[in-house]
Amino acid sequence: MPAIPAADYRRVLGQFPTGVVVVTTAGPSGPAGLSVNAFSAVSLHPPLIGFFPAHTSGSWPVIRETGTFCVNILAADQEQLARLFATPGADRFAGLEYSAAPKSGAPLIKGVAGWLDCRIEAVTQAGDHDFVLGRVLALDTDPAIAPLIYHRGGYLPA
Repeated sequence: MPAIPAADYRRVLGQFPTGVVVVTTAGPSGPAGLSVNAFSAVSLHPPLIGFFPAHTSGSWPVIRETGTFCVNILAADQEQLARLFATPGADRFAGLEYSAAPKSGAPLIKGVAGWLDCRIEAVTQAGDHDFVLGRVLALDTDPAIAPLIYHRGGYLPA
């Protein structure tokens, strides 16, 4: 089977708009988190979600070890947070306003469009990423806040 060029793969899949989330956890050495745009609802009964962290992520091992996390659905005006949480080595929580999610204690970022407090149900290797299946333990949204959208390699204006 011929190899699919990475540039072609990104160009075609870039046609599919996605939301952007920051997945956080309360790690043993402090909070950790990463930006994710490969996120999805999986099941209504039971309430399950999924996301795909890269094997190269520095934050994913902390989330995996902790076993719990909060999915923060970024608001349209939070593009800078998406970029910050995608930057390796950045001090992601310096000056960031957040509270503790009710079940996991993971950082729940102020001003997000919605959030899901979860625990890891299963992890499956999927190429150069892992597929994380999470059970939703608590959630909420502010329908007045528009979500951040990623499309064709960039963020759509609010």
